[in-house]
Amino acid sequence: MPKYLFEARYTAEGAKGIEKEGGVSRREAVLKHLAQIGGKLEAMYFAFGDVDCYSIVELPDNVSAAALSLVVNESGTIATKAVVLLTPEELDEAVHKKIKFRAPGH
Repeated sequence: MPKYLFEARYTAEGAKGIEKEGGVSRREAVLKHLAQIGGKLEAMYFAFGDVDCYSIVELPDNVSAAALSLVVNESGTIATKAVVLLTPEELDEAVHKKIKFRAPGH
């Protein structure tokens, strides 16, 4: 199943929700949301800096990842960014796909 790294940035309202409900409660909510679309949580960490939370999740496909991203962003309390993660084997497969590429201006 494909893996994705979700970066979450909380708005002021979202941060107040975390303060009120706590990190464990947020993880439980994420688990429930993922279960609705056939996904699994591999890891979830809160962080300092410009990203408030990192989650590595397994989802059935890109459509499920897009659906999750849309519904989270629509809440107005969290802005997310999703990154598709590749295994070393998938990268090897990509390296062996030959594509004729012409750079701009060449």
